[in-house]
Amino acid sequence: MAAADGMSGHDRFAAHELINRWWFTYDEGRLEVIESLLTDDCHTSSRTELGAHPQEDFIRSDCRGKADVMAWKRQHRRQSPYPLRHHATNVHVVAERGDELDVESYLFVTQIVERRASPVSSGLVHWVLVRTADGYRVREQHTVLDSIPSAPFEQVEFVATRMQAW
Repeated sequence: MAAADGMSGHDRFAAHELINRWWFTYDEGRLEVIESLLTDDCHTSSRTELGAHPQEDFIRSDCRGKADVMAWKRQHRRQSPYPLRHHATNVHVVAERGDELDVESYLFVTQIVERRASPVSSGLVHWVLVRTADGYRVREQHTVLDSIPSAPFEQVEFVATRMQAW
């Protein structure tokens, strides 16, 4: 049953499925699947929240167009460990515009160290998905990895102003 805004529960489920498929196939090196999930005019980026991580050169990207995005994804995956597991959590739709969905999620990444899962990174991902005749496709994906030590919210300069809305 469609909601008044034209979106249905199935559409949101399909968006969740796309995000889960994205990370699973990326981790397994099935980059042809990633490529099939992108729009031709896609834009992806990755960075840490302050841009000052010791591995920032490896993390940072700003790619436009499918060919540019896939060139970076191939090189990045080639140099990343296996097994590597990206876990998308708290996936939720934040806005709907015609055939587009803005979706946000947390990201938690692990690798295996001494036969145990070990954290690699965490962060936030903002997605713009567009509904096509072939299902949802990724128009934008922007990842911001956590890199600063946790501190009381009010002491973290770049988020402290959010308290004004409280």
